[in-house]
Amino acid sequence: MQTIELKDVQGYIFRAYGNMKYSRFTLLKISNPEAAKKWINSICNQITNATIVAKDQLPETCLNIAFAPNGLSELGLSQENINTFSPPFKEGMTTIHRTSLLGDIDSSSPENWLWGGLKNAPVQLVLLVFGKDKATCLTYYNSLKAEFESHGLEEQRNLDGLTLKDNKEHFGFRDGIAQPIIKGSGRIGPEHNTVHPGEFVLGYKNNYKVYPDSPTIDKPQGNMNLLPPSPLKTGKKDLGKNGSYFIIRQMQQDVEGFWNFMNDRTRNEDGSINEAESAKLASKMVGRWPSGAPLSKFPDKDPGGTSDENDFLYAKDDPKGLKCPFGSHLRRMNPRDSFETDTPKKSLLLSNRHRLIRRARLYGDPIIGTPTNNKPKGDVGLYFNCFSADISRQFEFLQYTWSNYPKIKQLYSDPDPIIGVVENPKEGEEQQFTLQGDPINKTEKNLQRFITIKGGAYFFFPSITTIRYICSL
Repeated sequence: MQTIELKDVQGYIFRAYGNMKYSRFTLLKISNPEAAKKWINSICNQITNATIVAKDQLPETCLNIAFAPNGLSELGLSQENINTFSPPFKEGMTTIHRTSLLGDIDSSSPENWLWGGLKNAPVQLVLLVFGKDKATCLTYYNSLKAEFESHGLEEQRNLDGLTLKDNKEHFGFRDGIAQPIIKGSGRIGPEHNTVHPGEFVLGYKNNYKVYPDSPTIDKPQGNMNLLPPSPLKTGKKDLGKNGSYFIIRQMQQDVEGFWNFMNDRTRNEDGSINEAESAKLASKMVGRWPSGAPLSKFPDKDPGGTSDENDFLYAKDDPKGLKCPFGSHLRRMNPRDSFETDTPKKSLLLSNRHRLIRRARLYGDPIIGTPTNNKPKGDVGLYFNCFSADISRQFEFLQYTWSNYPKIKQLYSDPDPIIGVVENPKEGEEQQFTLQGDPINKTEKNLQRFITIKGGAYFFFPSITTIRYICSL
């Protein structure tokens, strides 16, 4: 087993900060690079690392930081060295190629984004501040703000997030259950859900048993004695070791539209809402019940309460998709041992090469949607945050190949019903959701889009050592 240098890894990769009920992600603009580097270096000892903390010793606040390419350049990293980063990170989310891959068209086009888009100021860096409650978070943030504003950093936009009761999102479903377990992270679990650290942390071998591509110092600059040697490029220093790529997507949720769709498709004969059938159809599309209970174990009814059950396999429990449909959001994002016609062993191998560590923070009215409670006050949504060592093979692959692509597991017109539906389909293009049946399938046609992308960016989430190196430029 590879030993991960947990003290050097920023903690948000391995820890969801579940006790941190409020967060502020602040997009910062660099106006004075030299002063900014002094301040960033001064907070390195406050940055939360990935070491395991006992529950009775959890802190009241956490702090992390991430950099966009523009920010690294502004702080002095040469273009030659920025060129060693992965193409998606360098190019960003808003190129024509990537908007096509990610499905960011129509209302979700980067032309319409609130931040990170084509008409917004360039994203440079993001400060991630967490607190046990709103007051604690903002008090800590304001103390940091007093310092960074006097050191050449300007607040551009605040992305404030919260967590709701039972860790539910606005549509009403318990979230963040199916996280991969990283070997060497201190967490343990079933082997089929365990992956090598190099899937998420640069500088370690991944599930292909090779080192992932990692940025290096090709043109000497700064205090290079801080950096370890690259395992792939002889004579080069590894800039990525113990770091990762961090992705933020602001996803606005149409809670009322979501539940109106479910209600309309399941109404009683007299036109009244059938709450049980509406919730069941929504659960079939999501892939779990609102409680978090897996459909493959509880196919007929939500057992209620809260469930974090994740030790299940589709080929074993639901090979024909009669319980959890093949096209449901969570089954397609992680097919586990049931991908296409592959064997269970090969399916698990493939699935675990495309995993993400997901971190979500909600914004807006703290509504937990149901068939009869679905009218939030104002805009609501979530900041979908995730980590991967390979943006293209993990995040972009999942979005394009397993979400947006309508042909999967003998389905031909079935995009992901939650995040893959096109707002304005081409004439004659069908978008449907298939519920497998024995012997006859049922389809829900004319799917609607319930998610609008409002912002996003790719960030480098460096090790604490690399942060110090950046400050030495």
